This record gives sequence, structure tokens and C-alpha cells, in this order.
Amino acid sequence: MMARRVLAWLVAPTALAAQNPAAAPPPAQAPAAAAPVQSPAAGEPKPIMVRSSGTVRTAAGPVAYDAVTGTLVVHPKGWDDAALPDTSKPSAVATMSYVAYFKTDARTDADASKRPLTFLFNGGPGSATLWLHMGAFGPRRVVTNDHTHTPAAPYEMVDNDQTLLDASDLVFVDMPGTGLGRVMGKDKEKDQAFYGVDQDIHAFTVFIRDFLTKYHRWNSPKYVFGESYGTMRGAGLALALQNESIDLNGVMLLSCILNWDTMPDDPQLNPSIDEPYVVSLPTYAATAWYHHKLPSAPAALEPFLAEVERFATNEYALALLQGNLLGDAQRQAIAAKLHEYTGLSVAYLLKTNLRIEYGAFQKELLGDEAMTTGTLDTRFTGPTLDPLSKVSDYDPQSSAIGGAYVAAFNTYLAQSLRYDGPLPYKTGVGVYGTWDYKHQAPGAGRPLIALPNVLPDLAAAMKMNPTLKVLALGGYFDVSTPYFEGKFELRHLPIPAALEKNIEYRYYESGHMVYVNVPTLKKLHDDVVAFIHGSGGAAK
Repeated sequence: MMARRVLAWLVAPTALAAQNPAAAPPPAQAPAAAAPVQSPAAGEPKPIMVRSSGTVRTAAGPVAYDAVTGTLVVHPKGWDDAALPDTSKPSAVATMSYVAYFKTDARTDADASKRPLTFLFNGGPGSATLWLHMGAFGPRRVVTNDHTHTPAAPYEMVDNDQTLLDASDLVFVDMPGTGLGRVMGKDKEKDQAFYGVDQDIHAFTVFIRDFLTKYHRWNSPKYVFGESYGTMRGAGLALALQNESIDLNGVMLLSCILNWDTMPDDPQLNPSIDEPYVVSLPTYAATAWYHHKLPSAPAALEPFLAEVERFATNEYALALLQGNLLGDAQRQAIAAKLHEYTGLSVAYLLKTNLRIEYGAFQKELLGDEAMTTGTLDTRFTGPTLDPLSKVSDYDPQSSAIGGAYVAAFNTYLAQSLRYDGPLPYKTGVGVYGTWDYKHQAPGAGRPLIALPNVLPDLAAAMKMNPTLKVLALGGYFDVSTPYFEGKFELRHLPIPAALEKNIEYRYYESGHMVYVNVPTLKKLHDDVVAFIHGSGGAAK
């Protein structure tokens, strides 16, 4: 069930390396030495640091920056608990890799440490962060086709005029075991030391805390930006960092999944859970609109989606809640309405019991043409692998752009970031199926065994830090994390009404990786910059 959800970008290769002291940031940004925050214990890996510099051309003019590519050592939860005997402490250790960018001219400012600092990460669970890095906000961007397959190498890289360096210093962080980071120790697999909801949040909390110390950035306005599963991590981090006395200025959530129970899996395997079908319907409608499969196509997308959202949360939700008590006439009427909004046949919708399984829509919508739509971005299409299958067998968008991102990042790592070493850059680790999904929610006496839900964490963080701002972002053509899922979840956030004004929503005519569409990337950049400026992060 969960393992079929496409939240990760998992692929492979590149490097490790030597130091370039000539481009070292001054003390206002980084210490002169490459020493870790704490000296590693005997047998532990030594953190690495490689420095470089560059200039990126943006719409506002050139931005000069210093870059640091490196790793920090992190330990699992409980490792530094003095009350535990050494024999009870987790034996695993990890290095987490990162690429940090510091705007050069900010270094001459006496208040350089007050420049906004944003930590960015992708999801999975199991993915490195080359996607946000090379597609959205890094100083260089790989060029891919917007909604069709990108031809094989050579690929083009260009200056990213939408880099966030005009508003914030940036830290692209890879989860343990990905990027140039590795998980080590004799019990690394048995302990699940880093590969679980709470273990992962702890590792990122330690990383951010130690990064702030290493680079003298405790007084900077601080933000986290998570994509896909990274939104679950980001919401959890808001509270975990708060518990370390680190107040965030803002949390940015792209392609939200904060409550795992809103995933539309096979209704035969998860009966009585109806919310997933409610939150997915607007995305199905957007996809049918895009591919011209609606019986009566509206002229504009957003007013149409507002209408579908109202239907989904009213007549459709009430019909699903009745289960087997739903009468034949009502069932027929709902199927007819679903046909109007999805383009799927009434006969098919009745056969599904009005519940469209995850993966089935992508396979069925263009079934007469033997084509499958994308999952991460339904604008993409590809030949159906098995025309007799019930659900789609692959994601055309992943196939369309994955090679370009991996090749571009490996080239960029070696040529621009000056990495040339023995370790390959790992784009992902296969931990999705073995991930520990238990979560210790605030106020719960024990970890919840049910699917994870970090809405209580985000709510607690907002109550404890009432100035914390949240920006929810998404694409209308994303089936993996439907845009209305994030909106629905945040509307159920248990916070006082006065705090609801701290949440902003922005959605785009794109998919899961909204930034693959260049006009949308500009809108995304402008919305994020406005959010940073409006939440205490006036860039230096």
C-alpha cells in the first residue's frame, strides 16, 4: 500500500574531495578551519569541507556567492544521553552532506549573520536533494522539457535567474545515506537509527543546530523548505527545533503530505477510509481538463477547481460516508457527476464503487490511446506498459527528466563545486518499504503505530511560537501529493483561529516538482521571496 506511493526521487552517482582554501568565506560566514563542531570520536568519520565561489546572473543583477560542499557528523537519538550505559547507546553514526551558498557582498555587513538562512531538502523518504538544487533554487539550473521527455545527453545548464540567493543564504541538505553522506556502524540496519519518521527529524534537528554553530548563524532569520516527504520532515522540524530553543521564522511546504492516512490506496485493502478520494478528486479534474477529456470543458481552470472542491467536500464526501447504505439512484447520480469532473466513464466509476484507486486514474484516463499520464505531473504522458493492468506501472515524468538531473548535478559537483573524490554522490537509498513510520506526536504517551501525522507537531510549534509563518505550495497536476490534500490537512490544523492568518497557500499549473515549468518557477520564486520578506527575513 504505502510502498506504491511515489514520493521519492531515487537514482544514483558522483564524488568526494579536497579543500580549496582560496575561496574560503570569512569568519562572519564560516570558521577558518574545517573542524567539526565537536571532534569526532575514535573511528568516526571526519567531516569534509570543499570551498568554491561563483556569480549568478539574476533579474535583479549579478549575485556573487561563496559555496561550501561538506558533511557534518550526526548521531541517532539517545546517543548523547548520559543516563544510558555505553552498551545501550545506538552504535550507528552518519554523515549528512550539504551544499551551502553564502552571498558574498553580505560578508562586509556588520550584521551579516542576520541574513536569512534557508535549509532545503527533498523527500522520499530516501531521496537526496539534487532536485530542488538543480531545478528550483540553486545558482545553476538544468534545462528540461516542460511536459515531454527530455532527450538524452548532452544536457544544458544555465544560470538560474530564479535562485533564492537574492533573498536568503541557502543550505541544500541530503538525508543520511544519500549525497556524499553515509550511515556507518555495526548496528546501522538493526537499529533503524536514521530511517524512520522520528529518527529522521532528529537527524535534521542535530544537523541544523550544529550548522548554526559551525557557521555562526544563530542570529539569522531561519527557514526550512521541504518538498514531498520533506514536508512531513519540515512540519516535524518546526517543533523539534522549537524544543532545542530554535525558533523558525517560517516553514515552506511544497507538495504537502502531513497525514499519511490521506493516500488513496486500494479501497479493497483499506475500506472505510474515504478522505483520500475526496482530496484527490480536484487533481483528477485538473488532469482531465488539461488533456481535454471533460464532457463540457470550462474555460478557466481555477474557478472549475473551486467548484470541484465544493462538490468533493459536500455531496461526494456525504455519499462515500454512507458506504453500502448509499441507494442506487444516489450512486448513479454521483457517478454521473464524477464523469463530468474526471472524464472517466460512468460504467467504470460504478465499478470502482465511486473510489478511484491510486494509480488507476493515470492508467484509465488515456486508456483508449494506450497512454499513461504521469503521477508526479499528469501533464506528462508515456506509452502504457501493460494495457491490461489495473493501475499504472511507471511514472512518465520520472523517466522524462531523471537522467537530466542526475547527469547535470554530477557535472556541476565536479566542475563548479570542485569535488573530485572516491565516493559517488548517491541520489537515493531504498528505505521506503522498511521506513519506521511510527511517530511520537506531542502529548501522546507512546509512539503512534498508525500511519504518521505531523499536524499535531506543526500546531504545537505554531502555538509555542505564534509568529511562525507557514507557506503551503503545490501543483494542480500532482497525483502523488494532490494539492487539495495539503489544503485539506492544514484546514484541520488544531490551532486557534487567530493563528490561521499565519498560513498562506499558493498553487500552480504544474505538477509535484512545480519548478520544471519555467514560468511557474518565476511565480514560485516570487512567492517564496515575498514570504521570507513578510516573515522577518529582510535580506541583507
